[in-house]
Amino acid sequence: MEKKADRIKITVLKCFDTREVFKEPPIKTKITAPCSVFKEGQVFHVDNFSMPSGFCSYAWYGISAPVYMLMCGGNAPPHEEGVSVICCPDGLRPVVFKLERER
Repeated sequence: MEKKADRIKITVLKCFDTREVFKEPPIKTKITAPCSVFKEGQVFHVDNFSMPSGFCSYAWYGISAPVYMLMCGGNAPPHEEGVSVICCPDGLRPVVFKLERER
């Protein structure tokens, strides 16, 4: 019998604005405010290998591999077992997420 994948809880830990990341942005940008898709403390759940409703597709691209790894029972050393902290690929306004395996 095949093992059912674990559910993953995604918590938004921090939404940075460009000024928190760089004194002077390395490229021209008109938007410097934090990402408007997420709010700190917001929670999402993944239990079917699909991007949660309301989740940013660009952020999902950046965190989906660690989500899948945790869902399948893997771990991300040196993180605590079943937990990982990862950020989206937006280098100017990153959002940091905590991923937690829920059994």
